[in-house]
Amino acid sequence: MSKTTPATLALDRAGVAYTLATYAYDPGADRVGLQAAEALGVPPGEVLKTLMVRADGKPACVILASNREVAMKKLAAALGAKSAEMMKPADAERLTGYRVGGVSPFGQKKPAPTVLDAAAAALPEVFVNGGQRGLQVRLAPGEIVRATGAIVAPVT
Repeated sequence: MSKTTPATLALDRAGVAYTLATYAYDPGADRVGLQAAEALGVPPGEVLKTLMVRADGKPACVILASNREVAMKKLAAALGAKSAEMMKPADAERLTGYRVGGVSPFGQKKPAPTVLDAAAAALPEVFVNGGQRGLQVRLAPGEIVRATGAIVAPVT
């Protein structure tokens, strides 16, 4: 597995401090983030999932703990939109340049406005997808905000 991805290159360019962790990705897992947390031996709340959505029809990215669900009304409000819905996987892959299960908020082909859930932002360190299935970056949530320009808001 290559440990150099558009995500890690973007983090390096931004001067973000992070460490890498790899795990055996299970394509058959019902919930990829929960499987990653189990494989890494960390609580599911520390492994964040990156979801691509549409807010008033425009692309956006939301990052939250793998064991939580997005409240679409809260997400829409955080983005100043009337409504939000999940993006189709094929659209997410085309927009980000990553495969579903390996979508990272960093180094996306077409960066979208990003929201980091406030609960995740309160943690000292988290894992976020590193741009490849089975690759995670561990970093402080403040670095996610710095690297993506994310809004921090309660969206769960």
